[in-house]
Amino acid sequence: MPLDVLVIGAGPAGITAAHELARRAGGEVRVRVMEASDSVGGISRTATHNGNRMDMGGHRFFSKEGRVRDWWEDVMPMQGAPALDDLLLGRDCVLADGGPDPQACERVMLSRERVSRIYYDRRFFDYPVSLNARTLRTMGVATTARVGTSYLAAKARPLPEDNLENFYVNRFGHRLYSMFFEGYTQKLWGRHPSQISADWGAQRVKGLSVAAVLADMAHKLVGRKDASNTQTSLIERFSYPKYGPGQLWEAAAHDAAEAGARIEFGERAVHVSCDADGRVGGVTFERRDGSRHELPCDVLLSSMPLKDLVGCMDGVDAQTASIAAGLPYRDFVTVGVLVDRLALENRTGRATLGGIVPDDWIYVQDGGVRMGRIQVFNNWSPYMVADPERTVWLGLEYFCDEGDGLWCMDDAARVDACVGELLRMGVIDADTHVLDTHVERVRKAYPAYFDTYSRMGELRQWLDDHPNLFCIGRNGQHRYNNMDHSMMTAFLSCDEILAGSNDRSAVWNVNTDDDYHEEA
Repeated sequence: MPLDVLVIGAGPAGITAAHELARRAGGEVRVRVMEASDSVGGISRTATHNGNRMDMGGHRFFSKEGRVRDWWEDVMPMQGAPALDDLLLGRDCVLADGGPDPQACERVMLSRERVSRIYYDRRFFDYPVSLNARTLRTMGVATTARVGTSYLAAKARPLPEDNLENFYVNRFGHRLYSMFFEGYTQKLWGRHPSQISADWGAQRVKGLSVAAVLADMAHKLVGRKDASNTQTSLIERFSYPKYGPGQLWEAAAHDAAEAGARIEFGERAVHVSCDADGRVGGVTFERRDGSRHELPCDVLLSSMPLKDLVGCMDGVDAQTASIAAGLPYRDFVTVGVLVDRLALENRTGRATLGGIVPDDWIYVQDGGVRMGRIQVFNNWSPYMVADPERTVWLGLEYFCDEGDGLWCMDDAARVDACVGELLRMGVIDADTHVLDTHVERVRKAYPAYFDTYSRMGELRQWLDDHPNLFCIGRNGQHRYNNMDHSMMTAFLSCDEILAGSNDRSAVWNVNTDDDYHEEA
């Protein structure tokens, strides 16, 4: 009899698992993916409004895992000819031998230049912070001196890394931390960094420091070509699907379905039945019309938030229920704003369509602005914008909690507030430049590292007592995974399932002690 594998969630982890099992196991495994929403991709989906596409959070495709890179290449090959903006500008670009032409093919991954900046105190700084002449001029002599003194003091007397604030101060000094990390981190999490576990910093900026920045600059001066040891936050190029990240997950879902996987939408998991030994026997799903049905399974792969998973499982003791219920998340809202021009000048020397700034995104560190980041979708891919030669399509990110004032704000009022912040920042110089807007809300985008997170070890132990349950993905593990991390949890889970094993140690260890890291 074929093995019945049930997958909850059609995000990166769930689709990767379905793709792997369906293509590797053939008829020996029956795979069924149940997704609560109407689309694949989870927070890596691509939204579309009036021909303009929005990436929910900015998803650069970069990984040190060869298995992940090979999988991406298989699903969506790298470009073999220039993209639209490269063609129009005569810009040099990285091409793959025999790769598809983005102007003629849909399934194609682009090679893009990474450019990011920080907005702080009404000034723009390079991101990651580069200690070059431009940065020093922007800071001024006095601030530069204070930054240097603060960094040396931190090196001389390191703080115990029992919270995120101390983690940052030890690597950057208190002055740089207060300028470029404190405000943004509090904006992102809704908590001061002193209240957040250092685990988050260890996973997101591991190895990045003033010393790492200086080392990277030194390597560039001697013409280093090999980026294998480059800190991820310092990478200068990344891959990106022609129509945004959701396109890749849609393509992978199509391939998985062609190989025999079933993917169903509008199905919300509401109950997980378990026997006395902890083995999962099936999952009850609720459709939008309120009707319910139960699906049996031999193995369950869950990427649903741990809070929700444990909350609907049989046999949960009070202590475990309390830990799961207390796991926090952050949500966010992205406001798409289409303008006919920006007030920001492109002083970088990089050629862009319309002469716009070359940034992929801009981190807004200024405490007087509620906006967290600005995405410039034109620079991610010209195909994300209906008219990339005459318009600029921005994504403005606001971090919040579901149900709070930011989340519940009326869309018209939200747009007015966003435009007001763009004016105050000098991103645009008149609201008449705004041509169109669109609002997207994203639930449980960021699993947070405070409250009962400190007891995750106990929760993992309880979950591991369920021998046919594999927790995968960002929310499935309550870990701030990037896409490649989420994919690796799926790969490793599939390896165990196909080997007839239920050892989940490698799955849980993804993004804990490996060398890959990323910024917020």
